[in-house]
Amino acid sequence: MPRNVLVVGELSEGAPTSTTIELVGAGSRLAGGGTVAVTLLGNGAAAAAAATFPAGATKAFTSDDANYDQFRSDQWLAAVESAFGLASPDLVLMAQSLVGRELAPRLAFRHNTAAAMDCVHLADDGGTLKVTRPVYGGNALATFSFATSPAVATVRAKSQDPIEPKAGASGETAELPAAGEARAAIIGREKVEAEGLQLQDAPVVVSGGRGLGSPDGFKLVEELAAAIGKDKAAVGASRAACDLGWYPPSQQVGLTGKVVTPDLYIAVAISGASQHMAGCSGSKTIIAINKDPEANIFKSARFGIVGDYRQVLPPLIAAIKAAR
Repeated sequence: MPRNVLVVGELSEGAPTSTTIELVGAGSRLAGGGTVAVTLLGNGAAAAAAATFPAGATKAFTSDDANYDQFRSDQWLAAVESAFGLASPDLVLMAQSLVGRELAPRLAFRHNTAAAMDCVHLADDGGTLKVTRPVYGGNALATFSFATSPAVATVRAKSQDPIEPKAGASGETAELPAAGEARAAIIGREKVEAEGLQLQDAPVVVSGGRGLGSPDGFKLVEELAAAIGKDKAAVGASRAACDLGWYPPSQQVGLTGKVVTPDLYIAVAISGASQHMAGCSGSKTIIAINKDPEANIFKSARFGIVGDYRQVLPPLIAAIKAAR
């Protein structure tokens, strides 16, 4: 059954974010012959729209008004409502970001429908849209369908695969109204400086878990990542380790953290609970290091080392440094 999809996109440094491209790809798979429209707001939006057509979009609604550069929900909601009227969507997709968390419930309320938040899976089941999201604090996954239309969903980054780019693809474009007056004012920003690669972008992720025994165990995990290379590897952590305060929550991998899909995922002292595996199961290769031979992580790992990480990591780090 054809389904019109509207993706509320976001820009980063004048280009669509990777999550926007993922959502356009998801929309093209769910459209079933319907249209896939994307909204882009802010300086450079019209030029950035060209990148969404090879990704699966058939229409783009844009505004280059620089007042959209900083997210203010009232201004963005009005622009999305304009795009909504042009697209007549059956499904609206947004990233599980500041934008999506704010706009999705407001848009759903305006149209007397429901919003499913933080979805990790989208599927067409015989013409019925079904979405899967974590429940009970991330301890389980639940699948929902919608009794109303349009369906509104926010989607977790890295949970959807972009489609193979269509060379030379083009689509329709339309201009959205300039930003109106905002009731909220941004009076300042505090930027957190982060060194090295973002967790989601790293080709290698080295993660530590509660089995490290203490926050000091992350020193060896960080040493291993540094030996691999700061331009290649990032450090992650399990929810248990983050909940204990051993590592920053921003580095949590799992159902309630970040979803990573690196070429190599090294799990150190992580048991392999389903909630954690939901965040790293898309890795091309998983290496597990755990002293418990019955640990669940070994069922998902391509290679496994049974042993105490304190004995395994130092010679591994030395061997990697010697090979460089």
